[in-house]
Amino acid sequence: MTAINLGMVGGGQGAFIGGVHRIAARIDGEFRLVAGALSSTPEKARASGAELGLDPARIYDDYRQMATREARLKDGIRAVAIVTPNHMHAGPAIEFLKRGIHVICDKPLTATMAEARKLAKVAAEAKALFILTHNYTGYPMVRQARAMVAAGELGKIRLVQVEYVQDWLTEAAEASGSKQAEWRTDPARSGAGGALGDIGTHAYNLAAFVAGQEPEALAADLTSFVPGRPLDDNAHVMMRYAGGAKGTLWASQVAPGNENGLRLRIYGEKGGLEWSQEDPNRLWFTPFGQDKRLITRGGAGAGFDAQRVTRIPGGHPEGYLEAFATIYTEAARAIRAFDAGQPKPEGVIYPTIEDGLRGMRFVEACVQSAKRNASWVLL
Repeated sequence: MTAINLGMVGGGQGAFIGGVHRIAARIDGEFRLVAGALSSTPEKARASGAELGLDPARIYDDYRQMATREARLKDGIRAVAIVTPNHMHAGPAIEFLKRGIHVICDKPLTATMAEARKLAKVAAEAKALFILTHNYTGYPMVRQARAMVAAGELGKIRLVQVEYVQDWLTEAAEASGSKQAEWRTDPARSGAGGALGDIGTHAYNLAAFVAGQEPEALAADLTSFVPGRPLDDNAHVMMRYAGGAKGTLWASQVAPGNENGLRLRIYGEKGGLEWSQEDPNRLWFTPFGQDKRLITRGGAGAGFDAQRVTRIPGGHPEGYLEAFATIYTEAARAIRAFDAGQPKPEGVIYPTIEDGLRGMRFVEACVQSAKRNASWVLL
């Protein structure tokens, strides 16, 4: 099949996540980057596009100009990746969705709940798909865990524990010229959540994805440990589920010794599951009263849901970029079916606008709870 023409908003020189999206988009050969509005600075946008080998005529100074022209071209883009800071998600997404161009957007959905609701309304009316890149749901062993929970292998869920901890903001990196730290600690660009919005939303989404349920209430304690930092750099959240399960979420960017510690543990009446992103090809399953069992990506015990997103033989490392590529490949399958007037292919899973709205409600509820001295807030 011909690769889908892809555009990109953001992700120019000096950006981290833009490069990750570009690699993920081409791992399975499903997309071809042909256009971009890669920076809000015209000179930087041009230089960035030239570095990527884009046709000069398709390197744009402004995302509105890009959306208008690409929608009219015979070989225009069919999808756009939005990889800007949070406050620049809604505007570009709306422009492209209104023109029938599919949107693949980095998380969280937007910087504010008002923007999120406006975007959701446009997405519901658009003749195009909206995909949110909660990329950790793309790991084969995460898909395996989700399928095991859904099949009842853990029984009724009792405990959901998820944590995402880092150490890179232990000091005031935003004051030393770090571009990534500057916008993530700025409420005007990041939104109401610091670590909560940046990595806490990933943890929240992962837990809900595997557990198959969302909490109905939460109580949050948010802290800014670094003096003068206006947004949280540490979050402790307790969660209550409708079925009686209890959950905890810890998100921190000031925990020395943790580089990217995303970990999920789920326990039910019949057994438990444990998974860590730093050892992503292994899933531990312990049926109550029995020996702990190791399920490996590509190995014995891995079911259909894991195998369908596994690329290489067991024992070979498959990690972050491949998991990210899973979201892009699932998006491509959905886009091809949508454009052909067909239903989404069986088994295809990707985060949607609804996942984004739930993430925004999570941040909003945590901020409300923290302002009320960690009181319980309904979701």
